[in-house]
Amino acid sequence: MPETHAVSAMMADARVTHNVVVPAVEQPLAPEMEAEPITQPGVEVAPVGRARRRDRAVAGDRWIARVLRAGAVVSGGMFVVSLGLEALPQSENVHVAIDLLRKGAASLLLVTPVARLAVAGTLLGLKGEWRYTVIAAGVLGLLGIAVSAGLPT
Repeated sequence: MPETHAVSAMMADARVTHNVVVPAVEQPLAPEMEAEPITQPGVEVAPVGRARRRDRAVAGDRWIARVLRAGAVVSGGMFVVSLGLEALPQSENVHVAIDLLRKGAASLLLVTPVARLAVAGTLLGLKGEWRYTVIAAGVLGLLGIAVSAGLPT
């Protein structure tokens, strides 16, 4: 019966409101989290291994961001140049250049996420994430098969 005493002791400090027991003493919902060591003065820096892994992860994210940014900027630049070419006097060469620039920009815009997949697969493969690398290679292989099947022979 010690459980009954514990329950009755808890109930003595609580009140019942709308069929819900509300404790009189406010209890925290979750334990307090420790502050990050970097923000506390006088605390040692994180272990080298963890910091090195974080630096590699950030470097990988930077490479992926660079690939996506470069694809978007170059593609956008090609579209802008094609719009600028429309101000020139109309001739066959101008029409061909506009058409090539717009098709190239659209193709580059479509290929940019594929390049991102290749970069992410490579970087994660170097980290030992073979499962993601194999899936990324499979997706790239399927895309290659789909593109080659659509080309005229």
